[in-house]
This record gives sequence, structure tokens and C-alpha cells, in this order.
Amino acid sequence: MDRYRIYALKYAGPAESSGALLMWLMDWERTVTRNYYLWCIKGPEEAIVVDAGTSHDMALERKLIGYVSPADVLYRIGVKSEEVRHVILTHLHWDHMGGVRLFPKATFYVQESEYSFWVKDSLIHRPVFKHFIDWSASSYLASLEGSTRLLCLRGDQEVLPGIHCLDAPSHTIGLQAVAVNTARGTAILGSDCAHLFRNYSEDWPSAFIFDLAAWLRSYEKLRSRVSSQDLLFPGHDPLMSANYREVAEGVTELV
Repeated sequence: MDRYRIYALKYAGPAESSGALLMWLMDWERTVTRNYYLWCIKGPEEAIVVDAGTSHDMALERKLIGYVSPADVLYRIGVKSEEVRHVILTHLHWDHMGGVRLFPKATFYVQESEYSFWVKDSLIHRPVFKHFIDWSASSYLASLEGSTRLLCLRGDQEVLPGIHCLDAPSHTIGLQAVAVNTARGTAILGSDCAHLFRNYSEDWPSAFIFDLAAWLRSYEKLRSRVSSQDLLFPGHDPLMSANYREVAEGVTELV
């Protein structure tokens, strides 16, 4: 069985906000920080990237503090973005998919429901949704439709040996988590199904809720699939940088 190592790569942050952004309707008066990440799954033969970060132009537009190109952060652990063959997109918000052009040889894996909504649905032009879109990156993905470089998944699927995409609607309509075989068992990169470890431990979602009931069911699903709760990783928690072994600047080994 293939066993992988998983790395968290910080490409921006820390950013500050009210705690209510990360813990829905809680901690309004508390100032909290978050980081921006992508992840790398390293196997014996190649590296698989989870999410694409964002572009330099979007980082300027969004005034991201501490931005470094995701390609540069990957290079710190010997991964060349221009040679990566597999990129799993957990969801299509700007900070998770805006860097797709950095991976010119990659096949992108996304849930069909996610792609259909964020690329094709007329609702995305309403203010509450268009705030989350990188239009340039979405156009790039759309240009790949029908080619072997865009695979739209329907539900749970093993995409590579020992790596499963898990449909986990919550923060977006078709968010997917990534279950990975590791030496410690099944680890799960949950992305923004939780922004913080607290979301999982307190059974409480973060903001930007697409479907609250689906979100709680997704928590149940991910907890049932992960080998231990400490192997269930969120999308933006600074603890992924602080509490794990640093292997390069901005890069920590999660498992």
C-alpha cells in the first residue's frame, strides 16, 4: 500500500479578523489570526498538490500579508510547480484555486457540483458569491473542460493509489476533502470544511456556510474516515505552522 507524507505550505499570513469569521457567530470581540495554505502529498515517485493558492495579482488585490508565490514555497521542498502532474482542488474559492496557471502540466481534480456552480451558475454574479471568485482562474479552468486536464468527480473516488477525494459539502456546495494513506493511518486534509482545529473539536462550523446541515453531516463523515482525530487537518489554522516540524521556511510536515 502506498504511504505518503503530507506537508502544509504557508503562502500568506497571518491575517487578522474577528473570531466570528472562523467560529460562526462566536468570538465577535476577539481578534484572531489565520494563515493561507496549500498542501503537498509526497509519495515514493511523485508529489501531489492539494489546492493551488492564489496568484500574485489576486494577492495584491486582496492585500494579503506575507504573500509568497505557491510555486516558490513548493520549490523549497524540491517540487517544481511546472512539473506537477496532479492537483486536487478542494473548492473553487480564490484563495484555494487562484494559482492554477502555476501548474501547466497538471490534471485538476474537482467535484462536478463545485465546478458547475462556481463556473456556470448565474448565481455566482450575485454579490455574496462573486466576492469569492477569481474570474481569471475560473476562466482558465473552463478552458480545460473536455480535456484530460480537468476531471470532474461525482462523489467519493480514489484518484491515485492511496489517495481518495471525499465529497464534503459545507463551506461550498461541492467542497472535497482528501484522505491519504500515511504511516500513521488515514489522514484527511479537510480544507475549509473547518478553518481551525477548534471547528472539529467543538463541532462548530466557521463562516461562509453554504449548507449548515450538510456541513455537520460532513463532519460526521470525515471523523468516521480518519484514523485518529489528530490526523484531521483544517484549512487556515496557524497551528499547522506552529505545532509541527518545520522542514523549510513556511513548510511543516503534518504526518
